[in-house]
Amino acid sequence: MKLYDSPVAPNPRRVRIFLAEKGIAVPTETVDLARLEQKDPGFAAINPLQRIPVLVLDSGEILSESVAICRYFEELQPEPPLFGRDPLEKARVEMWQRRAELEFFFPIALAFRHSHPAMVEMEKPQIPQLVELNRPRAIAFARFLDSELANRPFLAGDAFSIADITALVAADFARPARVAFPDELTHFARWRAEVSARPSAKA
Repeated sequence: MKLYDSPVAPNPRRVRIFLAEKGIAVPTETVDLARLEQKDPGFAAINPLQRIPVLVLDSGEILSESVAICRYFEELQPEPPLFGRDPLEKARVEMWQRRAELEFFFPIALAFRHSHPAMVEMEKPQIPQLVELNRPRAIAFARFLDSELANRPFLAGDAFSIADITALVAADFARPARVAFPDELTHFARWRAEVSARPSAKA
């Protein structure tokens, strides 16, 4: 088994945090995105979409997409549960994971990809209008999270989950995307400080 990883990209970090929460160690190989190694023919043969993370199983089967990889490890090792513990909680986690990804992670990623100089070779063309459109969307969702987190410790309830991992990675990725969250979002700030203090956040 091998995990193709990058220390700078947000999606591989989601998998690393998840694995750290589970206490699972997986051999890794770093893909240098700055050198466009993801576009090398050898890597493109592993993942034709030329994206990371990618998990190659002992059988030779290949899994890509960060949440799919996390789901695989959840099924292998259910404890601690990061996708929910019962039918309702699993549905709630899925709802918040999807919200965090579509309404928070993606707008921040688009703002980064279409503004940062390091993305010039990977995002052609860079479209400034997408930056101006998506930064306010990310801030609006942070405001929504702030109101929701006034009533519970984590996105999906009383337990840390994959939804919190996605939202934390997005919130941290906001800095290079130059998305600034308002100071008055105190519940959002409390949640962010608490999940950032977890040992897994350093993975």
